[in-house]
Amino acid sequence: MIKDPEKLTPQALWYSALGLLSRRDHSRLELAQKLRLRQFDNELIEAALEKLVEQQWLCDERFARIQVRQHVLKKHGPMRVRMELKRKGVDEHVIEQALAEDETDWFELAKTSYESRFRGREIDDIKEKAKRVRYLQSRGFNSEQVRYALETELD
Repeated sequence: MIKDPEKLTPQALWYSALGLLSRRDHSRLELAQKLRLRQFDNELIEAALEKLVEQQWLCDERFARIQVRQHVLKKHGPMRVRMELKRKGVDEHVIEQALAEDETDWFELAKTSYESRFRGREIDDIKEKAKRVRYLQSRGFNSEQVRYALETELD
């Protein structure tokens, strides 16, 4: 559906961007993509994004910190958090800073994630162990964190 060019004004773009940001924080790339889908001009989008950054309504650092917290609450590991933030266009150094500022013990989170899924169930064979390893890896935990979660369960 093509929008009426008269309705694609800078003011309409501004209100659209503010509407999106009022619902939740977005990364700069994510917000730009959503505004492009609404068929606003790229030059107008870039100008609006600069103004939003200047007024601190759009901040990739804040977005990254919020996303890290949300993923920790979902019991996701650091690899998954990193991948999701990269996918949303957050710079690598911003991702590393957000992960470093967060005080999560990733080993304990892997253990908690593991226990919430497999508590009270024995590992019968190698297939079952492989299934559990894949589960933790899919949640974004590295091999050391997976090993820690499995070993503490066996103790």
